[in-house]
Amino acid sequence: MAASQNFRDLQWVLQVIKSGNISLHSISFFLSQPTSVCHQETENSMNVNISKDSILCFSQLLTALATAKDSQESLRNLEFHFVEWEVQQLRNLGMLLENNLNIKQLLFRRNRLNAECLWELSEILKRNGVIKEIMFSESAIGAAGAGLLASALKVNDSLEELQIWEDSIGSKGAEELSKMIEVNSTLKLLTIFDSNSITATPLISAVLARNRTMEVHIWSGEYGEKSSKVVEFVPENSTLRIYRLDISGACRVACALGWNSTVKSLDLTGVRLKSRWAKEFRFVLEQNHSLKEVTLSKTCLKDKGVVYVAAGLFKNQSLETLYLDGNWFTGIGVEHLLCPLSRFSALQYQANMTLKSVTFGGGRTKIGRDGLAAILQMLTTNQTVTRLGIQDDEILRQEDFVKIFRSLERNATLRHLSLQGCKGVGGELVLQTIMETLQVNPWIEDIDLSRTPLQNSGKTDGIYQKLGQNGRTEPEIDLLKDMPLTVPKSCRVFFCGQEYAGKTTLCNSISQNFSYSKLPYMDQVRTLVNPVEQAVRTAGMKVKTFKDEDTKISIWNLAGQHEFYSLHDLMFPGHGSPSFFLIVSSLFRKPTNRESKTSAEIEEDLQYWLRFIVSNSRRAAQQCMLPNVTVVLTHYDKINQPSQEFQAAVNSIQRLRDKFQGFVDFYPTVFTVDARSSASVSKLTHHLRKTSKTILQRVPRVFELCNDLIQILSDWRSENYNKPAMKWKEFDELCQVKVPSLRIRSRHDNKDKVATRRRAIANCLHHIGEVIYFNELGFLILDCEWFCGEVLGQLIRLDARKQSTTENGFISRKELEKILRGSLQSQIPGMGSKVFENLDASDLVRMMLKLELCYEQDPSDPNSLLLIPSILEEGRGRTQRWQLIAPDCVYAGRHLHCDDSSHMFLTPGFFPRLQVHLHNRIMGLKIHGATYSLEKYLILININGIHVRIELGGQLGHYIDILACSTKNLTETLRLFQQLIIPAIQGLCHGVTLHESIIRPESVRNLIPPRYRKAQFVPVQVLKQALLSVPAEGMYDYQHTWCSVSDSGRPILQAGFDFARDLLSDDDFREVLHRRYHDLYNLAVELQVSPEANPDGLDNPATAMEEQDKVEATFGGIAKGVEAVLQRLKIIEQEIRDLKQEIQGLRYYEHRLLLELHRKVNYLVNYNVQVEERKVPNMFYFVTTENYSRRLVTNIIPGMAALRLHMLCEFRREMHVVEDQVGCEMMQIDNMTVKSLAPYMKKFMKLVTFSLQIGAHLAAGMGQMIPDLSRAIAHLVEPSLMYGAAGAVAAGAVGAAAVSQVAGSSSRNKGRTLGGESSRDFQHHQRAAQQWIVDFLRDRRCSTGREIAEKFGLWRVRYRDSGQIAWICRSHMNTRSHEIIEVPL
Repeated sequence: MAASQNFRDLQWVLQVIKSGNISLHSISFFLSQPTSVCHQETENSMNVNISKDSILCFSQLLTALATAKDSQESLRNLEFHFVEWEVQQLRNLGMLLENNLNIKQLLFRRNRLNAECLWELSEILKRNGVIKEIMFSESAIGAAGAGLLASALKVNDSLEELQIWEDSIGSKGAEELSKMIEVNSTLKLLTIFDSNSITATPLISAVLARNRTMEVHIWSGEYGEKSSKVVEFVPENSTLRIYRLDISGACRVACALGWNSTVKSLDLTGVRLKSRWAKEFRFVLEQNHSLKEVTLSKTCLKDKGVVYVAAGLFKNQSLETLYLDGNWFTGIGVEHLLCPLSRFSALQYQANMTLKSVTFGGGRTKIGRDGLAAILQMLTTNQTVTRLGIQDDEILRQEDFVKIFRSLERNATLRHLSLQGCKGVGGELVLQTIMETLQVNPWIEDIDLSRTPLQNSGKTDGIYQKLGQNGRTEPEIDLLKDMPLTVPKSCRVFFCGQEYAGKTTLCNSISQNFSYSKLPYMDQVRTLVNPVEQAVRTAGMKVKTFKDEDTKISIWNLAGQHEFYSLHDLMFPGHGSPSFFLIVSSLFRKPTNRESKTSAEIEEDLQYWLRFIVSNSRRAAQQCMLPNVTVVLTHYDKINQPSQEFQAAVNSIQRLRDKFQGFVDFYPTVFTVDARSSASVSKLTHHLRKTSKTILQRVPRVFELCNDLIQILSDWRSENYNKPAMKWKEFDELCQVKVPSLRIRSRHDNKDKVATRRRAIANCLHHIGEVIYFNELGFLILDCEWFCGEVLGQLIRLDARKQSTTENGFISRKELEKILRGSLQSQIPGMGSKVFENLDASDLVRMMLKLELCYEQDPSDPNSLLLIPSILEEGRGRTQRWQLIAPDCVYAGRHLHCDDSSHMFLTPGFFPRLQVHLHNRIMGLKIHGATYSLEKYLILININGIHVRIELGGQLGHYIDILACSTKNLTETLRLFQQLIIPAIQGLCHGVTLHESIIRPESVRNLIPPRYRKAQFVPVQVLKQALLSVPAEGMYDYQHTWCSVSDSGRPILQAGFDFARDLLSDDDFREVLHRRYHDLYNLAVELQVSPEANPDGLDNPATAMEEQDKVEATFGGIAKGVEAVLQRLKIIEQEIRDLKQEIQGLRYYEHRLLLELHRKVNYLVNYNVQVEERKVPNMFYFVTTENYSRRLVTNIIPGMAALRLHMLCEFRREMHVVEDQVGCEMMQIDNMTVKSLAPYMKKFMKLVTFSLQIGAHLAAGMGQMIPDLSRAIAHLVEPSLMYGAAGAVAAGAVGAAAVSQVAGSSSRNKGRTLGGESSRDFQHHQRAAQQWIVDFLRDRRCSTGREIAEKFGLWRVRYRDSGQIAWICRSHMNTRSHEIIEVPL
């Protein structure tokens, strides 16, 4: 009964259409039905059945739809079933389509249209510009109908989908549609289901020839057969699949592919092809540049066809994959196919270099002897093919596959080999050959042996295990896994100290203790050494080596002269290196007199070296152990009795030990010695021995081969005239002869793996200090003392003023090579005359360039001048001024200072390396017109109108100033800092953290000396935090105030101020806005507020391009220049307005969130008024006192003690901390307290911390109790919300996104409170907390209104307007007395 009520008559349909009571989206008309009835399927769709007797109603319905305004707005789809169209009906349909601009889809199923009707329909389509999809199903439109449709679609530019199902348009209709495709570029989908597959050829050919991105699906069901797909083209993946096509059609498609660029994958599997098609396809391969993959499997191609395909490969430069399996060619075809992939002489080039994968074979493919020879030739000579497939072969025998695998021993490119179903892959000989090949060819990743006799017999497990198919791909370092490790046997001791500290004398005395000489004899010799000690100081770094049982101890005496300090970084050991440090300091200023050092001088000496050690140790990527340091005081023999000054020195050393605790491993004993007496240093010598053994046990293990190679290298030097250096080729030969585990065992061995092992051993020897190894140059320095003392020492001692060829710090390459050649001819004990046959001074210059000790003025010139920073002169005394002087210049400065300057500093070697490194980076950018010049502690750069000064300053260089005078705007200038200069500085000072500050622009403009700039900078983060703390409307006009600077009453700089927008770049200012938006967004998410979309949040304005045209010296040119300036001022003014508008939107967003925040707090305060009548205050918090300051407790755990409970003044919208509140003390927090209070505190603390973050007055006075607010927020908010991808979006977009997301979450979480908790759970936690506070105050005898007022300074009142109860402070009692009534308990 209910179902029958859904059927209505046609009059009801007419009435509904005219009245518009139903919003119809889809109407389906079914004509020639038994009865006329209407059925409404859904709210928006309707089926109308019309009998033959009521055919006139059909026209009436179409007319009604055309004239009804409501249907014109809602109707989308029309379907016509079993309609025998008349011309008038089609005209009615045309009027409907003209009046309704929302109909997108038309369906004609089993319709009948005569020629006149088809013509009328085509005219409708020509006029229509709205319809997107038309479908004809079983409507017999025929070739004529297809032609009329084609003529219409040549004009129509809106239709995107055309489908013709179960029809026969014939070849003529298909040709007409193909002509339409050549003209129409809007059609996106063409689906044809025809009775004859011949229709596919012209259609797909037109699509390919015109490079249309049209999806094509053509089906056919010939002669009553089951329907099947003929052609499919999917432009999304650029794949063309042809399933069934005659030879003429295939040839036509091939012709269309010649210049096609939309098809990347062509699949003709199963299509029967002939040489005629292959001949056409040859030209496709020669002309087409987009085809990447071609599949011609099972296409019946014979030798002639494959020859044509191979001919096309000679010129093809794009095809990467080719499948030819299942065809009928022989060895001749294989020979021609592989010819463009092979080389037949050493002088010949491989013709095709792009094809990476080839597959052929099959039961009817007869490879034969000729084919086998071609395969072997290709595998031996090819350099590009990574995949080869020979499938289902029945001709090749076992010995043939043995030859194939033997040829792979010399192939380094093939990665995948497929031999599926090959009958000859079987037997022990083939298995053994495969395993042997894999031993010498590590590049094969996969061998597919499925369906082979070897696989069927279960003998392939070993092959797959060898290939590692069941395990992960191991990194290169795993090549070293099988090299055993052991404890190192070589330890370095670095002697650090100022000049005249007695390091060399101490080293000599220690060396005597390592010998078997008697001590009394050395005491006699002491007097002979004394005059030498007084007269001579050691020049350069020295290395002395001792043997202690099986341990080698080498003492590296770092030169104490200040000019050598810049080289100390190069000698510093890497992390985990077996080494420790002796800091040697003399108790006297000079050995020639008895003027003792003060404790401050000794402390200064020791502190420099401690900071040097810490700074370089922190540069290490990993610090497996702290550097071990021992302090030695020399010339103790000159002290007759311990003095007060000596005791002060001991105390200062103790202070240093405490200061550097956690940075170095300080040996507790300070050695006081007479460096000339071996007896005096005997205890120190014992300490060196024991510490060396301890260090060797603690450091990471080294390769066992390193200990063997140390002796092998020593023997090699003895046999080769004591050579101080060896080439990498010589090291290779040494490994081949002397070290079996580093030997290449055959010509098929893995040479790369062996080379990797050799490099790893050389790096390890460099790491433990036995050699100095340069991988790119191919050298090993065996005599470290010679290289550091003679070669590098020559650079340090080089006096630029004495060199005739030096100019502004530059020296000619020839002059430098001459100087270094002198170091090569220095007297090295035991060195013969044939030492340097293979080592030239030019090699040493290349080493210096590699170490960035110098740079070339013009790298492209082989005779370019070289600049060595060590020969630069200081520019002190010269007038410091900017070369660029213009009224519109922008001045900017950044101050980079060490985070922990008391323990670390920028070492003396840092700035010279920076001078070279920054030059190399700038020159590498190839910026036209860039200039670069240096002084001793200064870098001068000019890039695109930006003049930059980089100055090293501070005692021991703990800061760098970057100053700029620029014709560009501030943002472009600071981008040069942030993208080039500061990354270069930070890249060279790993481990030393540099903090960035902003230098006052006025001090940059006047280039005031560094001593006056100490108070003229502000940290960048401090300024950004200040911007975050001010109201939003004040951000743009925020000013930073500078203090004045004077010298002895003489003013240097007056006090002043700068706008923050003039100190920060646009990028930094935007970052501050983003952070503000993020904070507001996090609060909005927490509060689940749904604010309105921000109308003022605009996108960041794009910076206008600068005017490039030059002003001509005419009145017209001047006028043009003035117009350009005015236009630029307008753009700047618009940018300022945009920024202010954005800030105003930010303030609007803040205001809405604060309103919601106050609403939440009022709910917390007043939720339970009726039950408890607010007999005690609700808003309580805990604090703990630390170092005379209060700290807010945001979470409580059992066992916490010494807490004080306080209450907030609860006056609405003005809640705050009550000053001088006594509060109640809690001795300890128990489990019951935590259970009662933890959920409440979590919610309330979120409100407090968020309000503080956006500057709300909700919890005024609590700011000082939360010293690190960012950490408090971090664990309350998901990191993805605070630091997510939204940070990359413009501020306005962030605000809009926040509004929309929060709006969505609010609608989804109705009935939930702060943090997503249900209201019922939240009220339960609130009741538990209130009951706990009631019980707690009752136990403390603080339950009456008077007692609460005494303890907390709060009084119970009632609001006059709402009647709600609140506990407020005395101040609000006085100032808001007209709003409240006191209600005492």
